[in-house]
Amino acid sequence: MSKVSVIIPAYNAMTYLPETIDSVLRQTFTDFEVLIVDDGSSDKTSEWASQLTDPRVKLISQENKGAAGARNTGIANSQGEYIAFLDSDDLWEPTKLEKQVKCLDKNSSVGLVHTWIAFIDKQGKPTGEVMTTKAEGDVWKQVVEYNPVRCGSTAMVRRCCFDDGAFDQNIRFSEDWDMWIRIASRYSFALVKEPLVYYREHPHNKSKNYEKLLLSLCQIIEKSFQSVAPELLYLKNKAYGRAYLHVAWKAFYCKNYPRASELRQQAIAISPQLRYLKNCIRLGLLLVINHWFSSQTYQRMQKMLRYKSW
Repeated sequence: MSKVSVIIPAYNAMTYLPETIDSVLRQTFTDFEVLIVDDGSSDKTSEWASQLTDPRVKLISQENKGAAGARNTGIANSQGEYIAFLDSDDLWEPTKLEKQVKCLDKNSSVGLVHTWIAFIDKQGKPTGEVMTTKAEGDVWKQVVEYNPVRCGSTAMVRRCCFDDGAFDQNIRFSEDWDMWIRIASRYSFALVKEPLVYYREHPHNKSKNYEKLLLSLCQIIEKSFQSVAPELLYLKNKAYGRAYLHVAWKAFYCKNYPRASELRQQAIAISPQLRYLKNCIRLGLLLVINHWFSSQTYQRMQKMLRYKSW
């Protein structure tokens, strides 16, 4: 049995999957298996994966069930004590698994360990942006308000965390946030404060479908607060506000500036204290600059103020 099971959902993934797999096979920690779950692809994902010669790599093919269904299939067929998730277009630093395994081995109360993130473009070149987080320890109040595990490719999770249920296949976007909320209610989180994951930005990122993303976020919030103690219900409006602000940024990046402005105002209406959040102030400034200044000035200011965070 392998110490770590790496689960890679793959749907028409051939543009980036070979590079993603290569980043796994270059890990300094080698006691792992890789489960590529071909989720009903119509390209050559299965054909390519079936020809890989490394015995640690296994291919599972299924009808399309979405990211949650593909991850659940991977979990059900895995053997590892720890489970690491990797999207088919992201990359790992060579020491990613090694550092996370050491963390879980030393801390039996920790159920999930994540890392910081560096951004790359569709060609795999670093953009120079790094997303950090401080989420570690008892983080349920933080995780239920917004998702501090910035990217699904950063998480390594103890197998026992899935004993009470896997990913919710009724949630089509941000299904990992729902999972992390449930894990945070029972386990501590740990954090490796290094950018060990490269998140690839490209035109086909699922999160660019921001209207459907908003619906899923609202679905997760309602689900998460169904049985919350009355004294914690104040977090619900905070969660809704952060969700609307997050989607406002998505609309902004998709250049739907009127919708971004509308969503930002809705976020503040739901959770007024957000008006003082740096992330909200930055978005407001960018929207004003976009409205009043030349495109050249706007592009310079956008580069200065851009902020990838909830």
